Amino acid sequence: MTKETVTAKWLGNMAFEAEASGHKIILDAEPEVGGENKGPRPKPFMLAALGGCTAMDVISILKKMRVEVDKFNVHVEGELTDEHPKQFYKMHVVYEFTGKDLPEDKLKKAVELSEERYCGVSAVYKKVMELTSEIKIIDG
Repeated sequence: MTKETVTAKWLGNMAFEAEASGHKIILDAEPEVGGENKGPRPKPFMLAALGGCTAMDVISILKKMRVEVDKFNVHVEGELTDEHPKQFYKMHVVYEFTGKDLPEDKLKKAVELSEERYCGVSAVYKKVMELTSEIKIIDG
């Protein structure tokens, strides 16, 4: 088994410096709750983790299928509960491909493989919330 560790070092007030894989990110809260807005809040990183995980899978699979896209974006929307602890109860992933005459069947297969087999982040999230997705193809 592999173990991952992230360290969050307190910088004062509500700010923390998180270090992951040798990279540093400042996390902070808004001024209304004692922060200084020096960086993003922690929860959006859950969306980024899902988007990055599935995007890397999809682009890797498409390369193996010899499918070249001009542009590829993944948008992840999360819906939070109103009560505390505020948590995501639903996430929706939009896969946006741009290119000329893209093979829709292969794009769908790459997304399906990521969602069903390879993306460890979505595997965990599926256990605790609803995950949905859609594919948008822009002919470019």
